[in-house]
Amino acid sequence: MFMQLLANGLVTGSVIALAAAGVSIVYGILRLVNFAYGDYMTFGAFTAVYFNVTLELPIVTATVLAMLATALLSVAFELVLWRPLRARNAGFMSLFLVSVGLALVLRHVIYLVAGPQSRTYTVDPYKVYVIGSARLSGAQGIAIVVAAVGIVLVGILIARTGVGRMMRALADDLPLAAVAGVRTSRVILAAWVVSGLLAGLAGVLAGLVQTSFDPQLGFTLLLPIFAAVILGGIGNVYGALLGGLTLGLVMELSTWPELHGGVNPTYKPVVAFGTLILVLLLRPQGLFGRARVV
Repeated sequence: MFMQLLANGLVTGSVIALAAAGVSIVYGILRLVNFAYGDYMTFGAFTAVYFNVTLELPIVTATVLAMLATALLSVAFELVLWRPLRARNAGFMSLFLVSVGLALVLRHVIYLVAGPQSRTYTVDPYKVYVIGSARLSGAQGIAIVVAAVGIVLVGILIARTGVGRMMRALADDLPLAAVAGVRTSRVILAAWVVSGLLAGLAGVLAGLVQTSFDPQLGFTLLLPIFAAVILGGIGNVYGALLGGLTLGLVMELSTWPELHGGVNPTYKPVVAFGTLILVLLLRPQGLFGRARVV
């Protein structure tokens, strides 16, 4: 039972971690809370349905194409929405409200185009992977492997590549990076590309794990994603990855019967936010955040 819950926690946590990293990359540079990120994920999930179900392409190919489409959507909104707003010196609250409006628009467009009915991918529902005493469905097995690869690649991108180093430079001090000769507009565009790729991937994996999903997919995951961002330290990509994995494990393991009977699965989100509150009481800046002196 424990190993099964641990496996389920890794699956859930991996999806949250990828999405939280995508949010953190943009926030770290632009201080933009992109409330529409969940709907970027939904867009990626439904785009993959079109390629996988309608065009009958393999799920891996459909996922790659959905990631590219979501990255293109992310860049398009940067060019036509976010960049012009920044040029007009829109404040934090204005940008946040615009992101809320964008989320509503995207969600309703998806409803209009795709309809409210639930969708599913053409993945064998009867295939099962047995690892010790844990059993993972075919969709869960795909999700955990792909998510693990994605997490490693994100870590390498941020730590080992020139683009990653420039992103970290902009996150530390954007004006100083511009003075030092960094082409900030290109780096910001690259950040939106990476964020969009992660949104598309997380959306497809979330759809696989849930088996069937509707246009509310991303919205239902938005609060755990932001909780992971805050838990890891706002704007810190590594912290977001760890925060997502931590929340996924805590939510699933809290239902273990050996822990005083376990928590009713309905209250798993409550456990996640309880964990967040406890960590912030002990370390207000999050696990990897830096304390600031005002």
